Amino acid sequence: MAEAAERFGWRVHAYVIMRNHFHLGLELTEPNLSDGMKWLQGTWIRRYNGFRKLIGRPFQGRFKALLVEPGHAFGQVCHYIHLNPVRAGLVAATQPGAYAQSSLPKFALRTKRPKWLEPGTVLAEAGGLADTKEGWRRYLQYLEFLATDENSQRELVAKRMSRGWCLGSRSFKKEQQREAARRGADLERSRFGGLEASEIMQERLELWEERLQTFAQAARIDLEKLRTKKSDPEKVLLAAALKMATSVSNAWLAQRLDMGQPASASQFVRRWLLDQSRRQAVERLSRVKS
Repeated sequence: MAEAAERFGWRVHAYVIMRNHFHLGLELTEPNLSDGMKWLQGTWIRRYNGFRKLIGRPFQGRFKALLVEPGHAFGQVCHYIHLNPVRAGLVAATQPGAYAQSSLPKFALRTKRPKWLEPGTVLAEAGGLADTKEGWRRYLQYLEFLATDENSQRELVAKRMSRGWCLGSRSFKKEQQREAARRGADLERSRFGGLEASEIMQERLELWEERLQTFAQAARIDLEKLRTKKSDPEKVLLAAALKMATSVSNAWLAQRLDMGQPASASQFVRRWLLDQSRRQAVERLSRVKS
């Protein structure tokens, strides 16, 4: 998991590894969840089977992923993850940090904490606690309260935490629905419907190129005369519009627009969108149809 987090740029806010399943509270820095989970589970299977001299697939099926609203909703998910061993009866409610295969004991090791492990969410959503020894002691007390309080127990139940495709407020869910529609989710489903797995990526590449050509024409940008600077405004404008309108990968953007490393392309876009006027320009461009 640590290798996957570093390789794919994941920020892990909580995790727990149980006997027959695991939970990850992830924040993506680029749209690579499927690729990352494929690498994580596939690599583990190969290593485990090689060590045990077994064959076959240990997992029942594809992983389930839910989109979670930042803030309270995501904090609740992280608390739920940390309390899995308590609900399973593996540790007492007074000792949730005693379960070793969890992010909880790793958080307290502030000087040795992995860089990919992010403590901010659980601390903030447990009352704005500080990242100190005292702060983590109080977080363990907060988890004990959640595990023993009747109202909290009703809220942190598996069915509630795994229902649907999106967790959060009504306004957040509506916004995600509008975002999916704006990105042409239904259009993409019809375009990719019936394709073999090996054909889907080629279709995506063609779609990204088509959208790039459309956006360049609308913005009056000559793709053959782009400047060499990796963060050239014209390149970043096109990249940002593509990321808003499609599932384009940072790797494709970096190579197609000569923006350096994939992480650099993502960083350029992120910085660009911090400016409200630039973001509005990107939003207008991303709505241009082919």
